Amino acid sequence: MKRFSAALTLLALLATPAFANLDLAKKNACMACHAVDKKVVGPAYQEVAKKYAGQKDATAALAKSIKAGGAGKWGPVPMPAQAALSDADASTLAAWILAGAK
Repeated sequence: MKRFSAALTLLALLATPAFANLDLAKKNACMACHAVDKKVVGPAYQEVAKKYAGQKDATAALAKSIKAGGAGKWGPVPMPAQAALSDADASTLAAWILAGAK
């Protein structure tokens, strides 16, 4: 029964439309500083995906960076920490960004 439940959960996650992750980014005010295909205050998500391409554990590293914030990776403007964001939401956003944020 647990396998069946896990399979259903996985299918539900895979069937989630991409716009749901855009909605998550909007809900958490990410789009105030980022856009999919152009620099706003922070880098375009497509540029972030290029920077992390091929890196081992890129999703975990980006999720950690989203939650911790930081400075210096993309220029002088620091990204504030998103500590209130759940680990699951940070991972979802990171995976969406790395997939091209479409």
